[in-house]
Amino acid sequence: MTWDPNQYLAFGDERLQPALDLLARVPLSAPNTIVDLGCGAGNVTKALKARWPHAQITGVDGSPEMLGKARAEAPDIDWIEADLNAWAPETSTDLVYSNAALHWLDDHGTLFPRLMSRVASGGYLAAQMPRNWEAPSHTHIDEAVLNGPWREKLEPLLRPSPSHAPDVYYEALAPVTSVLNIWETEYCQILDGENPVAEFVKGSQLKRFLDALDEPDRTAFENDYRARILAAYPKRGDGKTLFPFRRLFILAGK
Repeated sequence: MTWDPNQYLAFGDERLQPALDLLARVPLSAPNTIVDLGCGAGNVTKALKARWPHAQITGVDGSPEMLGKARAEAPDIDWIEADLNAWAPETSTDLVYSNAALHWLDDHGTLFPRLMSRVASGGYLAAQMPRNWEAPSHTHIDEAVLNGPWREKLEPLLRPSPSHAPDVYYEALAPVTSVLNIWETEYCQILDGENPVAEFVKGSQLKRFLDALDEPDRTAFENDYRARILAAYPKRGDGKTLFPFRRLFILAGK
């Protein structure tokens, strides 16, 4: 899957707010080393830098397109292109921070304790992930995939909900943490545009399905999805569209 930074950041404020909410909960006063795991285009990494200007901050991501934008806008931060599953720092890190990235990885029961093992004593793992998979924005992807001529090509890309209920993360992290906070927030995003929920999802979850198709199936599949989404999230009388979006937060101290 390739990423389009411009499409992703078309809803930059909505995507950034959960990251800032998580950042506000991190109790560290002066961490020496910080890793932004799944940093994308670097907008959250810059917020980390603003809060802790003297820390050594590294942004890690697997997308050269996203990192290209990040490097251009913040050359004073270290940027590393790497598979998030394979990331292994040479030394432990005071803060491992990850916003809207770890849900792209599997086997969270193993993943989260492994990330915790890379946190220094007294440090924190702070992660936020979408947990909106039962909402129409996501279930209509499955419906569009399974009810079109592209089914054979796209069905292998479907996967179960990649982020889980809070108790799953409690079971994984409680044995390896001294402090553990897990919470969920549903953001009522108020969006502008003709079909803004479709545009929002096109920048993330929908992208890999579109990338798997050639024309004219790509356009036909997107139009099918957009029609479903417009019916599920109709524009209100004032021109706004409400898009509730649930997110899961984890703050784990060592």
